[in-house]
Amino acid sequence: MTNPYAASGVDTEAGDRAVELMKQAVSSTHNNLVLGSFGGFAGMIDASILKSYDHPILATSTDGVGTKVAIAQAMDKHDTIGQDLVGMVVDDIVVTGARSLFMTDYIACGLLEPTRIADIVRGIAKACKAVDVALVGGETAEHPGLLKPHEYDVAGAAVGVVEKDKILSSEKVQVGDVVLGLQSSGLHSNGYSLVRKIVADNNWQYTDLIAEFGRTLGEELLEPTALYTGVLNKLLQDIRYQNKFSTMSHITGGGIAANLSRVLPAHVSLDVQRSTWQPQPVFQVLAESAGINLFDLESTWNLGLGFAIVVREDSAASIIGSLRELGVSSWQLGVIEPKPENAESKGYLSSAKGTHGGSVRLVGEYAK
Repeated sequence: MTNPYAASGVDTEAGDRAVELMKQAVSSTHNNLVLGSFGGFAGMIDASILKSYDHPILATSTDGVGTKVAIAQAMDKHDTIGQDLVGMVVDDIVVTGARSLFMTDYIACGLLEPTRIADIVRGIAKACKAVDVALVGGETAEHPGLLKPHEYDVAGAAVGVVEKDKILSSEKVQVGDVVLGLQSSGLHSNGYSLVRKIVADNNWQYTDLIAEFGRTLGEELLEPTALYTGVLNKLLQDIRYQNKFSTMSHITGGGIAANLSRVLPAHVSLDVQRSTWQPQPVFQVLAESAGINLFDLESTWNLGLGFAIVVREDSAASIIGSLRELGVSSWQLGVIEPKPENAESKGYLSSAKGTHGGSVRLVGEYAK
């Protein structure tokens, strides 16, 4: 019997095939917190883990990947975009000091092509497993007429938990704390509308081989977002570093100064020393091709600085060493100082995302 729903452009059988293709990958993320079997109406988590906390606080975040999905669609390569989604969500949660417990995803598409959807979800599951976060549910919705057959968008949400007295925030920041930068893997998932404009203005093709990248333009632009959560969770649990972390910042939309300002108290300032790192070739090539100074892109791209942590000065060197052992390159960006008089007239930014935070500016020249 013909399914009348299929005549409207929605193929429920294709959805079932996609579920079968992704089932093993999703199930591989399930740890001992997950209850119920794959494919239920709702994901279930054993909340008895909260009994091990004196005062558990839940933390949650939701996000998407943005227009980076347009490049994945143009390249017909969909197995990395899932890591971008996971990174954008769980790395916001670890900023609070929380450990992410579980995640859900949502994919809207114009035409449900099972292999493509399964590739996306496998990427999400692989990243979740890498940071020990259970992927407990999701939804794939077919939207014919709203999205073109090859188009899709992805979003996700996660929930984590942190002990109340271990929440990281601006209140713990002290003058003299050291700010460490963690290297990004590239553009991550921000500023891609500008990236695509630069590509179009230069008449580039994503299949073009770029010497500075050692691979095609599309492959470079699809480099997935670095995952910091797994490593930072380990350091936060390390007995050597108890009470040594003050706060953290995920350098995403809004750029470097804005994302640092929002996690610092209003009475302090930070000079971010550009000379302490060199932006990767992807930033330099795109900026030069667009005729834009890197300084003018600091509010759009991370420029190689994917994450920042504020720590006590006596543990900074040791934490850099521990991060190195765990495969993350980090360095000292600057030191927390008292806020100077007339900070705004001296080039400091102190307002971002509706908050009035610390005064932050970038100084000097980038390393060559």
